[in-house]
Amino acid sequence: MDIWPAIDLRGGKCVRLRQGDFAAETVYGDDPLAMAEHWCALGAQRLHLVDLDGARTGEGANRAAIASIIRQCSVPCQIGGGIRTEAAITGWLETGAAQVVIGTAAVERPDWFAEMAKRYPGRLVLGVDARDGRVAISGWEASSPLTVEALVDRHRELPLAAVVYTDIARDGTLAGPNLEAMAAMAAQSPWPVIASGGVASLEDVSALTRTGVAGCIVGRALYEGTVTLPDLLEIAEASKHANGVGGTEAP
Repeated sequence: MDIWPAIDLRGGKCVRLRQGDFAAETVYGDDPLAMAEHWCALGAQRLHLVDLDGARTGEGANRAAIASIIRQCSVPCQIGGGIRTEAAITGWLETGAAQVVIGTAAVERPDWFAEMAKRYPGRLVLGVDARDGRVAISGWEASSPLTVEALVDRHRELPLAAVVYTDIARDGTLAGPNLEAMAAMAAQSPWPVIASGGVASLEDVSALTRTGVAGCIVGRALYEGTVTLPDLLEIAEASKHANGVGGTEAP
C-alpha cells in the first residue's frame, strides 16, 4: 500500500479542515513548499496536494504554491481541488503533476469527464467524496443525489489512474478510517482505491492494508504527530511484500 502525505492549501497556507468544514480550520504552516520538502526528507515517495480554495470556488487560488512543490520535489504529485476544465488539466500535467483528481466535474458533467479520461488515459483520478453514502461536491459544501456506488458504476469503463475515496465524516477527525466503506469500495472499483479520512494510528493503517485499498492519504495524524512518516512507510512496505504486489504507480 502506498502512503500519500497530504498538503492542503488555503490562502497560501498549509491547513487541515475537520469534516470539510471551512470554519473548522487548523493552520500547520505558512510555507507549503517547506512542508513538502519536510515530508520528502522523511522518505515520502509521493504527495497528495489539494487547493481548498479551488475546490470551493473552481478558481485555482494556490496555483503558484502548488506548482513550486511539483517542480521542486522529485516525487510524483497528485493534485486536486477545483479542476473543472481541460485547460486546468493540461496546465497541471504540463507543470509536472503525475495525476489530476476530478471530483465535482465528474459528477456534474459526466460526458465531459469521460472525454477527458479517454484523452488523458491513466492520468486522471476520480474523486469520490462521501457523506452518508451520497456524493458531495463543490468543496463538500453541496450534496449530490448520486450515491457513491452509482458514481463509480457510471464511470467504470474509463481508463482512470485511481479513485480517491474520502469519508467526509471521518476526515480530519483522527477517529479512524471507515474500514467497511473502504473495503466495499475496493471490492467495487475497477481502479486502485486510495483511502482518505480518519487515520489516527499505525493500527489504522495496518487495518487499511487488509481492506484491499492500494493507497492511503494521511493528513492530520502526521501534522499532530500521532504517527510518523517513516513508521507508516515501514507498514506500507511490509504490506506490499506480504501481498506479493507493488503499490499504485504514478506516472
